[in-house]
Amino acid sequence: MIDPAAPPPQTPRRRSTGVVLGLVLAAGVAAGAIGLYVARGGAGNEVAGACPAKAALSAALDAAAQGEVAAMRPLDTPFDLTRIAFKNDGQPTTLGSLRGQALLLNIWATWCAPCRAEMPELDELEREAGDESFAVVPINVDLGDDAKPRGFYAETGLKSLPFMRDETMGIFNTLKGQGVAFGLPVTILVDAEGCARAAMNGPAAWASPDAIRLIDALKGGGAVAPSS
Repeated sequence: MIDPAAPPPQTPRRRSTGVVLGLVLAAGVAAGAIGLYVARGGAGNEVAGACPAKAALSAALDAAAQGEVAAMRPLDTPFDLTRIAFKNDGQPTTLGSLRGQALLLNIWATWCAPCRAEMPELDELEREAGDESFAVVPINVDLGDDAKPRGFYAETGLKSLPFMRDETMGIFNTLKGQGVAFGLPVTILVDAEGCARAAMNGPAAWASPDAIRLIDALKGGGAVAPSS
């Protein structure tokens, strides 16, 4: 059981993340890490099982995790997220409905300062890179109704991100049970088969060239590009 008063595990970074996001994160820590920790909520859905290892993909993701996204780490034991349930603009669905696309799954809340700071970057990433092969999946875990997260979308001018919700916090607790979520935000890279392949805790500059290279590695599945 994670003690909400304890500091989060630290992941070595090859370089620091973006200056603005880093300042917001530091402010959250100084204020008692309110943005990093969550109370236990709903039980969530169990994962569908383990996924086969993909050594080439893991190597490609590890090599691409540089600079602004250096905290992303390939999972030693990838797992199937296709049964994870949430609401897409109020309609019940599962992550399996997006099979066929590589996904950046981001779990966030309006009360999490680092989450709020990176949402415009995720909106830009979806606008620039979202297509039939890739999508950003931002799932809000505010408890209660959706007034605050919808208000945040409007106030921040988020136009490209879909509005997705899990008001039970079950998704966070499922990821916590898999040992990949310690606080918010948490981001999971999911391959086109619905398997979680890499994870990071904390914010990142998702509209940066570093992030685009990471997404390209995810979409490539570890394939080596032909030489010209």
